[in-house]
Amino acid sequence: MPNNKMIEIRWHGRGGQGAKTASMLLAEAAMDAGKFIQAFPEYGPERAGAPMKSYTRVSDEKIDVHCNVANPDYVVVIDPTLLNSEPITEGMKEDGILLVNTSMTPDEVRKKVNLTGGKVYTVDASKIAEETLGRPMPNTPMVGALIGATHVIDDKALRSKISHKFLGKLGQKGVDMNFAAVERAITEVKGE
Repeated sequence: MPNNKMIEIRWHGRGGQGAKTASMLLAEAAMDAGKFIQAFPEYGPERAGAPMKSYTRVSDEKIDVHCNVANPDYVVVIDPTLLNSEPITEGMKEDGILLVNTSMTPDEVRKKVNLTGGKVYTVDASKIAEETLGRPMPNTPMVGALIGATHVIDDKALRSKISHKFLGKLGQKGVDMNFAAVERAITEVKGE
């Protein structure tokens, strides 16, 4: 029996941009909220800057599939340069959601990738990261934008996971900066 309550997400980024971390962060937050999860990366040439994908599954029921996500409900693009070079919408469900880290409008992205169905959301996660974190790491803001656009999990679950995962590494100031980045992304994400 297929799991109709499962959300499948494909993340596109470049090695070193945090697509794997974003995928895992979302999955772990969902797990803490009582969901069943899977999260795993797929690498090409293993080097910084190379295109890579990561996958997340979130479900209310046990997940029995163990393969890459071929028909994602949501596609998240952390590096907008991949719009020119990767088939980012390949296999996306007809009613799927494309979320892109860019200053372009959703309509501009739709035209750029020639998308006819689904919904398009954009957020300038790179700008948010620079202004709130002081560095170009758009992955955490992109998780926030995904929650803002889809409500795949509650933002409280994400905040709890950020606090638990990063407090020891970044201290309270770093956690608070990540909270600010997530909150900005939730409120600044734009959809058509």
